[in-house]
Amino acid sequence: MTKKYEKNIKILKALSEVNRLKIVDMLSSGEKCACIILESFKFTQPTLSHHMKVLMDSGIVKCRKEGTWIHYRLDKELCDEVLDFLNEILKE
Repeated sequence: MTKKYEKNIKILKALSEVNRLKIVDMLSSGEKCACIILESFKFTQPTLSHHMKVLMDSGIVKCRKEGTWIHYRLDKELCDEVLDFLNEILKE
C-alpha cells in the first residue's frame, strides 16, 4: 500500500501548482501542441518546458514529437487510477 501512496503523491505534487493544473484541464479535452498550450499563458517557453517536465515525470502527461513540435496528452489510464485512489482514501 505504501507504494500506492508514493506513486500518487508525486502526481498530486505535480498538480498542486495552478498553471500545471490549468494545463491538465486543457489536456482533458484532448492532445495539444506545446504552441497551443503556451498561447494560453503569460510565461515563456522555458517555463512551459519546466511545467511539462514535472507533469511528465509524474507520469500523468505523455508526449510525442512531430517534426519540431511536441504534442502532449493525458495518460487517461493513470488519471483513472488517481481518481480511484482518491475515492478509496476519501470514502467514509
